[in-house]
Amino acid sequence: MKNDHIRDIVILGGGTAGWMTAAALARVFASTQADAPRVRLIESEEIGTVGVGESTIPTLRNFNLLLGADEAEFMRRTHATFKLGIEFRDWGRIGDSYIHSFGTYGRPLGGVPFHHHWLRLQALGEENPIDAYSLPITAAHLGRFGRPPEAASVSFPYAFQFDAALYATYLRSYAEARGVIRTEGKVVDVGLRSADGFIESLTLADGARIEGDLFIDCSGFRGVLIQQALKTGYEDWTQWLPCDRSVVATCESAGAAEPFTRATASEAGWRWRIPLQHRVGNGYVYCSEYLGDAEAADAFLSRLEGKPLAEPRILRFVTGRRKKQWHKNCVAIGLSAGFLEPLESTSIGLIILAIFNLIQLFPDRGFDPAEAEEFNRLMDMEFERVRDFLILHYFLTSRDDTPFWNRCRTMSIPDSLRHKMELFGERGLIIANADAFFGEPSWLSVCIGQNLVPRRYDPLGDTVDADEVRRRLGALRQTIRRTAQAMPPHDVFLAGYCAAGEPVAAHTGRR
Repeated sequence: MKNDHIRDIVILGGGTAGWMTAAALARVFASTQADAPRVRLIESEEIGTVGVGESTIPTLRNFNLLLGADEAEFMRRTHATFKLGIEFRDWGRIGDSYIHSFGTYGRPLGGVPFHHHWLRLQALGEENPIDAYSLPITAAHLGRFGRPPEAASVSFPYAFQFDAALYATYLRSYAEARGVIRTEGKVVDVGLRSADGFIESLTLADGARIEGDLFIDCSGFRGVLIQQALKTGYEDWTQWLPCDRSVVATCESAGAAEPFTRATASEAGWRWRIPLQHRVGNGYVYCSEYLGDAEAADAFLSRLEGKPLAEPRILRFVTGRRKKQWHKNCVAIGLSAGFLEPLESTSIGLIILAIFNLIQLFPDRGFDPAEAEEFNRLMDMEFERVRDFLILHYFLTSRDDTPFWNRCRTMSIPDSLRHKMELFGERGLIIANADAFFGEPSWLSVCIGQNLVPRRYDPLGDTVDADEVRRRLGALRQTIRRTAQAMPPHDVFLAGYCAAGEPVAAHTGRR
């Protein structure tokens, strides 16, 4: 049988997306294939990168497990802290606050989802907030972190807050140690095969010509391969996600690092705060239609909690996705594939999903179109799911204090999102896919947190005696509270588990 394996993989662009892709491919092929393909990564120090991380979702733990990375070492080298969720301030109404965590609320009772029992007790006059039934939210409010014993009756997933530039450096060392070749240079020409339009080679500024079978575009917003060369097109979603700028900078820490990210709604967008071990990453995401860059920078700097460690930078973006993320022999991963703004820290999660899907559908040199079609179907589906979840935050507000929030509150939304909101608002029914980034607990968290309370609960909840429901929920609250209080303070846990050395340089805070 003819050996038609991919022989040369060329990754254009470093940063988080490029080095994550290189590290994963080096790991997978080292353990599964004798004649593993060569992996080359091209990047230019002149161009630099736009960070896509600092705050993540729990899928990063799965990625690090794929690499066989030691969690404590990863956290030390990236100055990471733990993340139990995101605190949202002033989104539903000014003065409101809630935490979207990664864990579940309570447990089903009598075959009925937990939140219906909570809604029933609320209707009967109970006043315990739904947060009291979440271990990670309770721990976050207390500023604590720890791992419950395996036999514990409650547990939770978690994520990380870390320095994305240091993570790229960490992954570069990992990848190069496993045979990935790094080439310094800027691409000045992309050679296409005349027969089918596939990418054949990349020419660098120094005249070097690099050939490959599979090309992976991690060149960021420019999309040098997927767009400039292959012209796949871009689907613009700014009618639903209108923010198109962010001003970013790091600052000194003002206290112990909290185990959660904060997103505070502001005049024309929202501000993020991401506490690391030695500094805090900050940004203001805004819509330039309602706020100028100079005004945004002034407002941003005036609200920093500590001394800035770098000059603020303005980043520009267009929310949306590439019309084809895999086209011919090119796969776009990271910002070259699309950008859905950093509100729920999904950029790195989408990178991981693309890497896992590429590994699962990895082609040979025949490039069966079915593989690209399935990859694009899977990525399009998750991009749309994330898009709807992000729009939910903006649309589900009663704020009318600025033109920006009036626009968000009154805009037209996708039918897919409207359908989900109507079902939840009427009877508390949540339609969420088990394999999606944001499942039932996430939709419940944002809907309740931003004051969309169902008009009725599942009538099957009435089949369980109300006093029994009160007893069960009361016991659960106590268990969660005791478990959270038994955890050490977050900074104490970090000091004993993964304390980082003093930083040698400050990095711009970006998500």
